[in-house]
Amino acid sequence: MLAQVTSHADAVDSVMIYIVGISIFFLIGISLTMVFFVFKYHRKKNIKPKDIHGNVLLETIWIVIPTIIALTMFYYGFQGYNIGRAIPEDAYYIDVVAKTWDWDFKYDNGINSDTLYVPVNRTIVLQMESLDVNHSLFVPAFRIKQDVIAGKVNQLIFKAENVGSYDIACAEYCGLNHSAMYTMVVVLAENDFNIWLSTNSEEPVKN
Repeated sequence: MLAQVTSHADAVDSVMIYIVGISIFFLIGISLTMVFFVFKYHRKKNIKPKDIHGNVLLETIWIVIPTIIALTMFYYGFQGYNIGRAIPEDAYYIDVVAKTWDWDFKYDNGINSDTLYVPVNRTIVLQMESLDVNHSLFVPAFRIKQDVIAGKVNQLIFKAENVGSYDIACAEYCGLNHSAMYTMVVVLAENDFNIWLSTNSEEPVKN
């Protein structure tokens, strides 16, 4: 797990841990209960369980508790979704064109790059469209993925909080060389990003 790569990644990880934790709790609890009843009511012991013909309290419990748990999962998931959809006024927009089997990132000053360069701690809005078949831009470290389709502009929003390089993959099977449709998102300090942008270079300036 990469800590604080993005706020969205932390939110996704927290929800995932929460859901997995609850699932493990009930898996163990139900399994142990089943094993207990198997031994307690084994036929050789001649112990017959008591028939229950309706129990309002029991039925209420197993309806209310799972409902509350499911609603909390939805709530925390929706909070994470909101983090990943909010666009502040100072957001930086980058056009993305996907094609078999390549990514093209277009900046507002005319730069085209097959590697995505972004400034740290600034919200980035990728405006994405495909030239051919369906693609899907996936950044595993950021826990974000968005389909890229022809004839429609989809947005992908993130704010990287750590300088570094992170993999970008296509997560939608798009043909023969789908598995090779890889590139990187390179997160730079604000000053380094501005220098790279102004030099119209494919490589960032190193201090």
